[in-house]
Amino acid sequence: MSAIAFFGAVELGLVYAFVGLGVYLSFRILDFPDLTVDGSFPLGAAVSAVAIVGGVDPWLATLAAILAGACAGLVTAVLNVRFGILHLLASILTMIALFSINLRIMGRPNVPLLNQETIITPFYDLGMASYLVRPLFLAVLVALVVIALAWFLATDFGLAMRATGANQRMARAQGIPTALYIYVGMALSNGLAALAGSLFAQTNGFADVTSGVGTIVVGLAAVIVGETLFRSRHLWVLLIGVVAGSILYRIAIQLALSFDAIGLEPSDLNLATAVLVALALILPRLGKSGARA
Repeated sequence: MSAIAFFGAVELGLVYAFVGLGVYLSFRILDFPDLTVDGSFPLGAAVSAVAIVGGVDPWLATLAAILAGACAGLVTAVLNVRFGILHLLASILTMIALFSINLRIMGRPNVPLLNQETIITPFYDLGMASYLVRPLFLAVLVALVVIALAWFLATDFGLAMRATGANQRMARAQGIPTALYIYVGMALSNGLAALAGSLFAQTNGFADVTSGVGTIVVGLAAVIVGETLFRSRHLWVLLIGVVAGSILYRIAIQLALSFDAIGLEPSDLNLATAVLVALALILPRLGKSGARA
């Protein structure tokens, strides 16, 4: 694997680290199985791409993408909490609706961003190669988000949110308004997924309506690989583990696709993803079984 391919895999891993952090919020913190990210990821890409092409400042376009993703998460939360629809079904309904909404926003299946100014454009003047500028920029953003999340989840509000995910009945018995924390948590989760979609569009030069297919699996892969490698009770370590899991997952995929002896092609990406996630789930169980024997 060449250096450019390696840093390309790291770059993509850092982009999807935001998805992993969002999935960690919904699945692990709130105990809310959420498939909305398959729609909120391309939603973020669509909103930011259309805004940038329309002459909006790239930072404002990125913020608009985050807000759009947060609204998508709120819709799923409202369907579940207010109307009692099963969380998986509620997220599927939102995800399906977002496919049409994304097409409406873009007006076509694909919006190119070639020759458009993005939030990364000013950093190309630093004199470094472009394949190094993007990963470094994304690494700084990821670090800021990890620090912000670790701080937020350690506040009284964050602790109440964690209590909501741990045991809703007990949390309500303690006077915690669980609905509020589900709304906020789902908005944050899908806002992060939309941020990932926006960054994906700006680093790759296009927004596509199908770019969200399999996003939830990639997010789960980051969480599972991170938890497998970083076994700790400290929240900040787990968050770092999610980021590391996302990067390692993308590197593993790149290695698999680059290894000619295996015979994998780019079209086999989802197959490789499923195999890696399955291995991450199975191997720890085999270790425990061996220890008991």
